[in-house]
Amino acid sequence: MRTQINVKYIDHPEIEEADSILRSCVHCGFCNATCPTYQELGDERDGPRGRIYLVKQLLETGNVSEKTQTHLDRCLTCRSCETTCPSGVKYGRLAEIGRGIMEEQLERPLQQKLLRWLIRKVLPYAHRFGFLLRLGQSVRPILPSSLKATVPTRQNKLPMPIQQHSRQMLVLAGCAQPSATPNTNIIAARVLDKLGISLFTAPKAGCCGAVSYHMSAHEEGLAFMRRNIDAWWPYIESGVEAIVISASGCGSMVKDYGEKLQYDPAYATKAKRVSELTRDLGEILVKEDLSRLQLQDKGRKTAVHCPCSLQHAQQLGGLVERILQQAGVELTPTKDKHLCCGSAGTYSILQPKLSQQLLTNKLADLTIGYPEQIVTANIGCQLHLSSRSSVPVKHWIELLDPQ
Repeated sequence: MRTQINVKYIDHPEIEEADSILRSCVHCGFCNATCPTYQELGDERDGPRGRIYLVKQLLETGNVSEKTQTHLDRCLTCRSCETTCPSGVKYGRLAEIGRGIMEEQLERPLQQKLLRWLIRKVLPYAHRFGFLLRLGQSVRPILPSSLKATVPTRQNKLPMPIQQHSRQMLVLAGCAQPSATPNTNIIAARVLDKLGISLFTAPKAGCCGAVSYHMSAHEEGLAFMRRNIDAWWPYIESGVEAIVISASGCGSMVKDYGEKLQYDPAYATKAKRVSELTRDLGEILVKEDLSRLQLQDKGRKTAVHCPCSLQHAQQLGGLVERILQQAGVELTPTKDKHLCCGSAGTYSILQPKLSQQLLTNKLADLTIGYPEQIVTANIGCQLHLSSRSSVPVKHWIELLDPQ
């Protein structure tokens, strides 16, 4: 694709990268075939190829309209198009750059600005989110059914195992997970403890930065990333083996720290090292001897939902299925595995109508084999699916709990 970048962007630090991505697109349209929003809406501008043209138009003319904003906002950034693209177009990165420039140039309506500001000031902060979640849980019995479904029931927190192994790994606690599903990382620690690995958190680490960055508050997102790097760096210098992420959405962001901070001279090298050390929980377990877990209960018939952040962003589709099959769990068939469930970080809040339609589709696809439970690898997907699923939805690590 030929481009002629507007002179006003020549000094933008990311413009050369954006131009390179645009030029790699041969506008074949294969991406539209696997784009959830294009499949739902049938509008070229709501597919990757159309959105690439919209970003190209923005960077060439220097102008952006509300229509452009609408179509870019509807993008899930699921990156299914990247898995499909024969030319290797880094669409997700282009969308981030385009949205960031768009956000600087086009003022949003007050209601949108307020909602986006509230999300950014609550969700990335575990204590703030936890307080509001506990408040919602306390009044859950009297909430209307539509609201009640969005508030997860409170879980009794399990004890953390006492770990004293030579193999040491960090784990990211995250934002929503410590309050909404506090046992996910505890069970992960139990499993790894049985395999001779100690799992622990860095107290000063927090949100991975995805919430802010994906809402085009790039500097805010980068600040979260720098804070995590500072929190992890002493452990990295002492020889920690890996940074384990049990939420695939966070994992895909932390694996991109090197890319996001490549223009920061103070953090570029450290960020690259952090990304190199980052592993999804499944990447750790797939290399271990799971027979050592001695599971007594293989569980019930299970459908696996593979989050977009795991299969498209991290290119680890099928990983969870392999681990569970190795452990002896009976998996049921599903279809259209490449399509998003509609959670997509804050998408379910900002685009509720489209999100709910995608959720309807996904639940239908996951239950064709009549599973007794659904498992996934991302807290956002887990909560979103749970809001309307007729069967329990869990993190897949729960099936491997040796206790």
